[in-house]
Amino acid sequence: MAQTVNVNFKLDPEVKRGMEQACADMGLSMSAAFTIFAKKVSRERRMPFEVSADPFYPESNMAHLRRGIAALNAGKGAAHEPIEDDADEQGMV
Repeated sequence: MAQTVNVNFKLDPEVKRGMEQACADMGLSMSAAFTIFAKKVSRERRMPFEVSADPFYPESNMAHLRRGIAALNAGKGAAHEPIEDDADEQGMV
């Protein structure tokens, strides 16, 4: 058997329980699952899934929000009546 090393890291207890259950359902140990993950990352030199930030908070959106707030604070905005969401009336909620 190849030599192995221990790798220690922390997980939220709920995440760990979920991972253990998912692995058990697939007939894997967590160690085997992490080994598969590590081999795939090592071989492909990328994450084997998409990693992205929340699209609402990129700097471009934050700059737009700051400009809007500054315009409102400078009195360059107009109030409007609240917009009703009729999605629940259309069965979309």
